[in-house]
Amino acid sequence: MFILYFKKSKPMDQKIINLYDEYTHSQLSRKDFMKKLAVIAGSTALAMTILPMLENNYAAAADFASDDIDVENITYPGVDGDMKAVLAKPKGKKKLGSVLVIHENRGLNPHIIDVTKRMAAEGFIALGVDALSPLGGTPADENKGRELIGKLDPEKNLQNYLKGLEYLRNRKDGNGKVGCVGFCWGGGMANKLAVNDPNLQAAVAYYGAQANVADVSKIKASLMLHYGGLDERINAGIPAYEQALKENKVDYKIYIYDGVNHAFNNNTSPTRYNEAAAKLAWQRTIDLFKRKLSILTR
Repeated sequence: MFILYFKKSKPMDQKIINLYDEYTHSQLSRKDFMKKLAVIAGSTALAMTILPMLENNYAAAADFASDDIDVENITYPGVDGDMKAVLAKPKGKKKLGSVLVIHENRGLNPHIIDVTKRMAAEGFIALGVDALSPLGGTPADENKGRELIGKLDPEKNLQNYLKGLEYLRNRKDGNGKVGCVGFCWGGGMANKLAVNDPNLQAAVAYYGAQANVADVSKIKASLMLHYGGLDERINAGIPAYEQALKENKVDYKIYIYDGVNHAFNNNTSPTRYNEAAAKLAWQRTIDLFKRKLSILTR
């Protein structure tokens, strides 16, 4: 294990970014968020100017496209009905490793669909699951999606993702080897899947909540954990998690990218996205999956 630090200057007052992170990951109302933002910014008018730079802008991000992959909407059986998902895979290839892609706390939005396509372009069968399927699916309003995430039954949600892993293992065009990658809320789920699926080959968590240290002994998968150096909320859980991983001899790597925020991989989030760190983390993620999900290795 080693920790690598990657430097980048801060593009916006960190207090503003921290406030937005609090808003998107707590029960802070939009009204109260705007009041606090106005105080930091100096006026309501300035707060309204800053707001578009904080919110995700899916239109600003280039839609990933490749002639080498097939993309389709599918469903698979969940706990209380069908789970909706986007499936992307290389054209005309079989016996491929598979990757379950787990979205942030707004649902299966255009950004995560792009990540799913990009994963397929790297040579994997990729499945982007919509965790909000039991509640009608991901809404266009991302703030509504964040509200719905909090209404999911935690145990049923976990089982729905475990069923997604089984769906991938049973595909005839796959080789039976499966990994997962999750972002933010999905990073926490990636850690949970590593605990709850002893047959998982690899799990990658981007700035996600750590698994309970009491459960770490159950992890059989190789872990890769990416963190933004400025993400104090999530990073507070690193020391205890790392200690448990060491004590239980789990195969893991931790990367902390100094000067980088939570959600640094999300290219639709202009104030938090860090291109250099995102590319480096992505390449490390792909390298892990190629090692662990090929037909010749565990």
